[in-house]
This record gives sequence, structure tokens and C-alpha cells, in this order.
Amino acid sequence: MGELIARQVTAMVITYNEEVNLRSCLDALRWVPRILVIDSGSTDATLDIARQYPQVEIVERPFDDFATQCNFGLARIETRWVLSLDADYELSESLVTEIAALREGNVAGYSAAFIYRMYGRPLRGSLYPPRVVLYRKDAAAYRNEGHAHRVGIAGRVANLRGRILLDDRKPLARWLQSQQRYARCEADYLLATPRASLGRVDRIRLMGWPAPILVFFYTLVGKRCALDGWAGWLYVLQRTLAEVALALEIVDRRVRSRALAEASATKAVTCPKRADTR
Repeated sequence: MGELIARQVTAMVITYNEEVNLRSCLDALRWVPRILVIDSGSTDATLDIARQYPQVEIVERPFDDFATQCNFGLARIETRWVLSLDADYELSESLVTEIAALREGNVAGYSAAFIYRMYGRPLRGSLYPPRVVLYRKDAAAYRNEGHAHRVGIAGRVANLRGRILLDDRKPLARWLQSQQRYARCEADYLLATPRASLGRVDRIRLMGWPAPILVFFYTLVGKRCALDGWAGWLYVLQRTLAEVALALEIVDRRVRSRALAEASATKAVTCPKRADTR
């Protein structure tokens, strides 16, 4: 049997004004020997909270994009394994127990699924996909995909049975502001990527109008959020609004581009040729 992975792991957490989320995240990481917090210039109590944990090391770096921020963090980690988390993630007790029993082998990374919570209320389902969160440092590299970031793993990835609890408690105004930025980044990605290279879901999103309608009914009925009361409705409306923001961004760009092309063509037709003055 190989060495226990938990003995040679560093946790990496990316933060920016996460005072409402960070304590729950770090409390679930007390067993980790070292926690590297990469902060993007927080102006709230985020760093004060982080300093209360003796195994936390804080590195401040201006934010450009998630992949660059994560790769920067990887370069500062010396352990063989990395546990990469967002500040609104909280490891469940079952997941901590499972990780504690993992030993070195032929696996390069481990993926975990999520239980999505709205202000502490767990939902029956969500659109949030599983993520590779535990991996060998030498097998990993991050890349951007739209507003999201993905870690590529060179090697076998296994699934963990334990779940991560996701509960982002930042104010609604902050969420709305973020969605505008995410929509621009996602539209850049979808419009710049060849259609054949996109998955089925992204091809639907690229069409513009169908995605918000489909997401509304899929989260409400397919994911059974209608049974979760007001917390379920809040999640459904958030996911629908996020897709509306993206659809607006894509349709606006297409309409604006067509209008500019038509204006340019009209100008070329109506503008008389200059007389030859030679």
C-alpha cells in the first residue's frame, strides 16, 4: 500500500471578499497541514478570518482570470497533492473521512460531486457538475473555458463518494454584478469556439433564446427544485437569469454586428465615387 495522500496535501483556496463564506470552508480544512489562500485584493474581513487559522499562508495577487490565478498558486505548492477549493465550498464529514483513507496509487486526480445549498437549505438537485478537486500537482494545469476554469489532469481520474457542500452566501447584488461579467466571458468563449467543438449544451446556449426556457423547466421539474420551497425557487430564478444574461449578450452582439454590416454596405452603395481630378 502507498503512503497516505492526506499527509502530503496542500489546500488551495482562491478568495476575493469572501468573509461570509470563508470560515465554513477553512473549518472543514483543519486537518490539512498547509492551506494556501490566493487573495485578489479583498477589502472586507476575508484576510482577517484567514489569519485566524495557523496553517494558512496568504499570498496576494491582482486577479486577471481564474486559470492564471490557480496556476500561480500551483507554482507555490511543494507537496505532491493539491486540494483545490473555492471559498464557498465546505467538505462534508464523509468526504474528509474518505480523503483521509486514500493512499498513493495509479490515480492522478479525484472528482467530487456537490450538494447545493441556498442559505443552508440543501436542494434536491442542481446544475453544478462534479469537479476534480484533489490531484497530483505534477499532473495538473488549469485553463479557462468561458467564465469558468477547468483543471486538466494527465492521468486517471477517480470519483469520490463523499460530497462537497456548496453554499454561496454573498449578497444578491454581488451575484447580479458577477453574472454580467460571466455572461461577457461566456459569450466570448461560445462565439469564438468552432461550433463542432462545442458540446450539445453549449450549442443550445449559442442559439440564444432556447436556453433560458429549458433551464427554467429543467431546474424546476427535472432537478425537482419545485419541491424545495422558496430556496428551490431562488435557485431556479438565479439559473434562469444567468442564462437570460448570456442570451442577451449573444443576441445583442449579433444584432449589433448585423446592423454595423448593413450600415457599412449602405454607405458603400450610396457614397459616390470621387471624380478623377487628374
